[in-house]
Amino acid sequence: MKYTKPFTRISIFLFTVFTLQSCAPPGPGIYKNDKISSGDQTRFHDLNKKLFAALKTNDEVQLEFIMSQDFIAAPYRKRQVELASNRFKEGEYSLLDEYYIVNHYIHGDTINANLKGSNNYKLYCPGGVKEMYIACFVPKNIANQYMITAIYCKFDYGWKLNQLDQSAYAKNGQNAPQLYAAAKASYAKGYLVNALNTAASAINCTRPSTIWKYDAETEMSGFYSTVLNEVSGKYHIPMAIKGAPTHLEIIRIFNQATPEGDFPMIYYLTNIKLKDTTALKKENEGIRKVIGNTIPGLDKENKYVMYSAFNEWPTGIKTVEHFDMKQKLR
Repeated sequence: MKYTKPFTRISIFLFTVFTLQSCAPPGPGIYKNDKISSGDQTRFHDLNKKLFAALKTNDEVQLEFIMSQDFIAAPYRKRQVELASNRFKEGEYSLLDEYYIVNHYIHGDTINANLKGSNNYKLYCPGGVKEMYIACFVPKNIANQYMITAIYCKFDYGWKLNQLDQSAYAKNGQNAPQLYAAAKASYAKGYLVNALNTAASAINCTRPSTIWKYDAETEMSGFYSTVLNEVSGKYHIPMAIKGAPTHLEIIRIFNQATPEGDFPMIYYLTNIKLKDTTALKKENEGIRKVIGNTIPGLDKENKYVMYSAFNEWPTGIKTVEHFDMKQKLR
């Protein structure tokens, strides 16, 4: 019989205990960013790298290797992957925040970001598993940003991607609380249309993920409704442009999405034939000089104002020709 030295036995025992302890999760709680241990971060970031590599090429086969069984079987899976993959083509995404959750309760936990004022938000973590990891990614140097959120869960067959979604996070480089603050500032100056457009953008960005909810969401929605009622009561379509060189009527005002951001678009009726682009541009120069008389602040706070000239009302039933122009303000 082979003799094993006591020291060797002790060494093996200590190694086994250390290994088991290093693989065990930390105590119940929520660990954010640098509060996540380096070992856990390495494991999670490796999963993110595999996710990024597959999304960049829309490689569903590779994604299935890191997906949970439930996600693979989900009827919405293909569409979610396609949308996220399309977002990745818009620019380089980086990690905004990450959370490692060891649930107190099997039905899930709530993460409180603990930020000040309207900036605060909560993440409502789904239940069903003891451990999960949430990663929120946003693109760099893009005016209109979509957040991609990946939720991984630990199952008896390993860590797997269990949920993937994407939704609007920022417009014109500002997230919902920042847009809300800007809208209130415009409202205080009496720039109602600016306030309405910016508040609408804020509402559009209040849910950058299905599990994300700003504390001030109801407040933002109430403010938007207030401004909308005021604008509806003050501005009636069609609306004459005060001080214009000829009688011109605005028939629609809305936010137009562009690669550089969202900016006000004005549809108006003109008697100049659309083929006479030189005359249309000259007429539009006159409109730009006086548009602030009709819509205060439109030419004060926006980077661009977009115009589209029509000879007849667009009805939505048939295609109506128009001529588009863009005014750069700053």
